[in-house]
Amino acid sequence: MDAPDTGAAVVDAPDLGADHDSPEKARLGDLADEQAALRRVATLVAGGATPDEVFTAVADELSHLVGAEATFVSRVDPPPGEGEEPEGHLTVVGSYGRVSDRIPVGFRLQLLPGMIQATALRTGRPARTQGERLANGPHAAWVATLGMRAGVATPIVVGGLRWGVTVAATSREDFPAGTEDRMAGFVELAAMALANAKAQQELRELADTQAALRRLAMLVARGASPEAVFAAVAREALRHFGSGTARMIRYEPDGRATLVANEGTTGPHVRVGESWEGYPPGGLTATVLRTGRTARVGDYRDLPGGEAYLGEGLRSAVGMPLHVNGQLWGMIAVGSGQPSLPPDTEQRMAGFTDLIATAVANAQNWASLEAGRDELARLLEEQAALRRVATLVARGIRPDEIFLAVADEIRRLLGTDSAGIARFEHDGASVVVLGGVGQIPVDLPIGTHVRLRDYTAPAVVWRTGRSAQVDEDAWRGVSDPLADGLRELGIRAMVASPIVVEGRLWGVVNALSKQGPFPSDAADRMADFTELVATAIGNAESRAELAASRKRIVSAADEARRLIERDLHDGGQQRLLALALKLRSAAASPHGRDDLRTEITDVATGLMGVVDELREISRGIHPAILSKAGLRLALRALGRRSTVPVEMDVRIDGRLPEPVEVGAYYVVSEMLTNAAKHAGASVVEVDADASDATLRLCVRDDGVGGADPLRGSGLVGLKDRMEALGGTFSLHSPAGGGTTVSCELPLPTDNDQPHAGRTG
Repeated sequence: MDAPDTGAAVVDAPDLGADHDSPEKARLGDLADEQAALRRVATLVAGGATPDEVFTAVADELSHLVGAEATFVSRVDPPPGEGEEPEGHLTVVGSYGRVSDRIPVGFRLQLLPGMIQATALRTGRPARTQGERLANGPHAAWVATLGMRAGVATPIVVGGLRWGVTVAATSREDFPAGTEDRMAGFVELAAMALANAKAQQELRELADTQAALRRLAMLVARGASPEAVFAAVAREALRHFGSGTARMIRYEPDGRATLVANEGTTGPHVRVGESWEGYPPGGLTATVLRTGRTARVGDYRDLPGGEAYLGEGLRSAVGMPLHVNGQLWGMIAVGSGQPSLPPDTEQRMAGFTDLIATAVANAQNWASLEAGRDELARLLEEQAALRRVATLVARGIRPDEIFLAVADEIRRLLGTDSAGIARFEHDGASVVVLGGVGQIPVDLPIGTHVRLRDYTAPAVVWRTGRSAQVDEDAWRGVSDPLADGLRELGIRAMVASPIVVEGRLWGVVNALSKQGPFPSDAADRMADFTELVATAIGNAESRAELAASRKRIVSAADEARRLIERDLHDGGQQRLLALALKLRSAAASPHGRDDLRTEITDVATGLMGVVDELREISRGIHPAILSKAGLRLALRALGRRSTVPVEMDVRIDGRLPEPVEVGAYYVVSEMLTNAAKHAGASVVEVDADASDATLRLCVRDDGVGGADPLRGSGLVGLKDRMEALGGTFSLHSPAGGGTTVSCELPLPTDNDQPHAGRTG
């Protein structure tokens, strides 16, 4: 018997004098007392008392039955087999008597040979000790301190296992004879009550565990984040299995460990979400990682490197591995300030951790699903942004408007304070501002050249050709106007992504934030988007280059026509006219023969006809009046020469660019010719208006309609000419409903300069 279990005193046996009942009657009284004690214990069990309450009641009742001054109920860990020398520890689970404050519930001591507890557990029978044998036993010092002089120990067998031991102690010389039998009989019957209490406790714990798992399942079903699920797991584990702390550890692929949840005690080394470092090589984290099995620390005082845990107030802990999808995912550990957690902690936690692993897997799967949905939503958003930009390109919107749209899409996608787009100069020393949007008040005109600084994200993009993210630390110690401006505006981070068009580094999209560093995937998100935007910009450039090329071709053709018209007018036409005049003069001579004069007159008349035909041809090639007097008078001249009546309304002041005037002239000329030759029209209406930087032209006849560009008319050429000039051409010609052609051509204005933009 150890010191705690030997702190009882013996009371005198009852005086069985002649005046008292017979021994048999006394024995019946003792039996009645035992039965009454057992009924009281059974009533406690039936009423749902906890095992601790039942253990204390057993100690109390036993003390009264055998006249002990102190009684203890202790659990052995681990339970010994039959005939085996017990090892391990005893834990007091029920205490009664005058020394219960010295040996409270939860008190632990090591089993040593020679202790009456060890003897009772080994033999399975009660054991007694007293006098010198007790005073000189393994815990003599404790015995002397507590003043115990005799003790009786009786094993407790529950479910066929030697679960624990009871000890009755007294400060008298010894217990009466037969005490062992009384204790054994009571404990044997009490063991059933203890088993029932234990079973009921296990049922309650199972119900609590199931409720905890239901709560966790609800969290997962509601789509809670893995972090929230981990924190809930730690709370439930502490509630059911620990008394000091509960924490979850995740093992990373590189062998590191991460603390994902903590509930209870803490310390400087406890930082949720960060690496779990400095753990002892023989501790729970290392052991579970190395073995994949359960680990236990009986006393951190005995563990090298356990000082940090002692600093938390922990003495013992148990770690259970968590296997997810067949792989060691991590560990859940519980700790206590007591010298050792109960021996069945691992067993109790086993079912819990298996189900927790399922909850973790479900939470991760749910998180993966949510992440997949978020990724899909992001992708759809980016695709929608690209479609919006591509639609602008397809509509022929000016590049500077497209650049503004791109900047706005980037700002919206990343949620930045400002975003802008710029084109790199050939040497990379500066960029040209092309557009920007956002809340940061930095207004730079489009076309402004901005010198790059090494600490900016666009400069890094130029050097590396890759996306770049730069935080405020990069310009914190820099003293120049740009760095000063960034600090004054409160810019804390910038991220930039290259725009690569047809294999060349064309430009950069730059975003600024006043909120702090961008998320780690911001550069990648921008890169994903700008890679798609580059295609749109490339298409816009190609379209612009094609339009410029077509315009140059049209201008070259018009110039060639003008030169031909001039050569005809100033060259062959003038010579033919001169010859005709000479022939007329010769025919008018009084000395010539009549027949010769007649022939000369005929030739002169024919030459004048050729001159008229050449004049008409030169008008078709390039009307001289258009070059001399402008579109307004040239259109009126067409109306006068038309064989079909023309109602003309021309609202044009001054001259327009020559390509625009030529294009509009040919539209009206072709439509008047078609109205006369094919439409059978009785009237043609011509409306021309130059305003708001646009020339709007409409030619309408009341003819037979049905005009079809595919049948070889000049309508296709007109449409090509209008589009080459950046304009539009539309035809409406229902059968029997006349023909209407509408055109719009852009005109330069005095304000046709790049717009101011907000840079990013």
